Amino acid sequence: MTGGAAGTPRVKPLSLVEKVTREIRRSILAAELRPGQEFSLREIADRLGISNIPVREALRQLESQGLVVTTPGRSATVAPLSREDLRAVYRLRRQIEPELAARACLLLTGPGHTQLVELLAALADASLDADEVYEAHHRFHLELLRPAATGWDLRVLGVLWHAAERYVQLSFGARVDDPDEPRRREAAHALLLDAVLCRDPRLAAQAVTDHLDANERLALEGIAGIAGITD
Repeated sequence: MTGGAAGTPRVKPLSLVEKVTREIRRSILAAELRPGQEFSLREIADRLGISNIPVREALRQLESQGLVVTTPGRSATVAPLSREDLRAVYRLRRQIEPELAARACLLLTGPGHTQLVELLAALADASLDADEVYEAHHRFHLELLRPAATGWDLRVLGVLWHAAERYVQLSFGARVDDPDEPRRREAAHALLLDAVLCRDPRLAAQAVTDHLDANERLALEGIAGIAGITD
């Protein structure tokens, strides 16, 4: 179904469960809900002015993404953070993403290229807030790999990307006010796009590996000394 005269696709409204999931995820990524913090379904439901049912379903989704741990009762705990988990997330990403990039670079079409260029420009936009930057970053990596990705690839990567984002937001939070940060983001992702556009599988895979290595290193440095993060 299309929208107005321009024929643009009509965006499907978010369901209540999706809205609740996004709000709790935002609270966790913004550290309003701290690692290891316990909270009740009723507490979240009262805060959002809704019943327990959509909150319960949202917590199931967030648990599958590794962001919360639920208990048999009516409470949940924000999943703890550890350097070991961070290393594991990036180890798994390195098993999947370079191989997908190697195949995707041969399948990328003109419209896909255009979309990646637009997302790259968004990453360089200094006016975006943290949530908008995260959305553009997520979509860039998704569209980079989508030509070669199966539904299972995307499900697994979704879990890994959500798990990694907690560490990325913590470690890069200090860079938010740095005027050079948008330029750094753009340059880092331009290297990925350039490698994919060369249509050389080996080059594309290596660029993704280098990108993941650099992000893991920066994340480990950024979370050094943060209270509550274990080895």
